Amino acid sequence: MFGLKNIFGGNKAVKESDSVVAAMPAPAPAFLQREAVFDRKNRPSGHIFFLQEESPLATAPTLLQRMLDEKLLATLLSSPDAWNTQRAFIPLSSASLWHATIERLPVNNLILMIQLAEEQVDAEQLLERLKDLRNKGLSIGIVRQPHHPCFGPAIQQADFAIIDAATTEAGSVRDFSAAVRASEKKTPLALIALGIETLDEHNLCRTWHFEGFHGAFAAKGAPRPEQTQADPHKVQLLNLMRLVQSDAENNEIAAGLKQDPLLTFRILRYLNSPALGLSHRIESINQAITILGRQRLTRWLAVLLFSVREPDFSDWLLVESALTRGRLMEVLGAEVMPHEAHDALFLTGIFSCLDRLLRRPMAEALAMLSISDHVENALLNGSGPYASLLALAKASETFDLERISIAAESANLEPDKVNRALLAATAWASEVTDHWE
Repeated sequence: MFGLKNIFGGNKAVKESDSVVAAMPAPAPAFLQREAVFDRKNRPSGHIFFLQEESPLATAPTLLQRMLDEKLLATLLSSPDAWNTQRAFIPLSSASLWHATIERLPVNNLILMIQLAEEQVDAEQLLERLKDLRNKGLSIGIVRQPHHPCFGPAIQQADFAIIDAATTEAGSVRDFSAAVRASEKKTPLALIALGIETLDEHNLCRTWHFEGFHGAFAAKGAPRPEQTQADPHKVQLLNLMRLVQSDAENNEIAAGLKQDPLLTFRILRYLNSPALGLSHRIESINQAITILGRQRLTRWLAVLLFSVREPDFSDWLLVESALTRGRLMEVLGAEVMPHEAHDALFLTGIFSCLDRLLRRPMAEALAMLSISDHVENALLNGSGPYASLLALAKASETFDLERISIAAESANLEPDKVNRALLAATAWASEVTDHWE
């Protein structure tokens, strides 16, 4: 995961003389990145969205930072539903707060995560702008910069107080929490910790009353005992999917489910959740097959396969990865292969995480299912018509710009289309998991 400097693209000021601006290249094509922010219940509550591009922003002029911020805002504006159910944290330099695009951003669940630019010394001008944005309904987060002359006044206009835990001593993190909570603001500030490396650091930030947690700690997860046998509910789901995909009679499928009443209850509750938006209530698997059809029912059973009881951080990241990959391949597939079966593309993305879910080799996991040759070839050999979109879906989770660029070019997709699809896929995955147990 990236640290704060990477998310903001660096913040080293360079005077914008005419010669510097004239010599400065325009930012290269940029790809959207997202990282989860967890709440105190250990569930993802939102994402930080930022752009990754080739320009060396750590030493670039502030003007170049503003150009990249502008590109990020334009990308977000193209997919305003990306934060319908969860928060979107948008990292911006304070130098970019006067950009016209900000005026057109939707305000629901969106937080501007502001790092004060080094040349930002006019506190009165900054405070007036922050007040204006808050009056429009936008939420404001201010990143801790205690030596910046505008930090004290700016934090008084914030809704969120943000600290880079990766570069801050533990004692200073604690003191920041105490100072924020001692503030006399009418509306208390919510504390967000970025760049948390370990589970111990997460526990400390939780003890110090932080409400949002971001960083590499989430990918590590709590140590768990090795599984000696597969989860019986997942085995039943896999068996049900195999029956639904085959020529099995509806009664045979229903009979198999009678062996696990709890699984039947979970399936029907999920199929009737608002996330699916069905116009008719489903009371039985027979009815589900009739209303949805076997192909669509297989799709939703695959989604439910990734629901985890008492999930930890790493489980949630796996769920998000699977659902986002599936939806991303489906959305992009509509662009580049409109005549293909988009449910098959969706299943390819979902099943690309099946080995991690079942903790067994991919070939062994796929042997438990009935899948098409195109899906199997993409998953096992990286070949066939679905392979390029799968490679792009996987690359979108990395911070390897060259890999993402090559994958997008191979799939014949421009960065803007990939970025919009990733926003839509992230929003969809968040909406689906909102209705899980």
